[in-house]
Amino acid sequence: MSEPVTVEVPHNLSNEELHRRIDAGIGKLGAMVPGGEVCEHHWENDRLMTFTLQALGQRVGARIELLEGRIKAEIALPPMLAMFANKIKAKLAETAPTLLR
Repeated sequence: MSEPVTVEVPHNLSNEELHRRIDAGIGKLGAMVPGGEVCEHHWENDRLMTFTLQALGQRVGARIELLEGRIKAEIALPPMLAMFANKIKAKLAETAPTLLR
């Protein structure tokens, strides 16, 4: 397993509003991985959402952690998708803030 792709995004929203916005935009996250889509997601607790992306025949585990003043999004890429890590990180950095708008 390669190093996970991680991006942090600042915010000034309540956890309730973060949940609402992330839930409404979760489908956008699949587009971060070539040919990807979110196939399942759920909140583990008030501060952690885990989700699975399906891409190029691979299942990709991911999570969004709500922290004080920021969110941390992390995607654990399997070796076959690790070659796309830089592109995925750039797309995640671009897409994650749109979930909070």
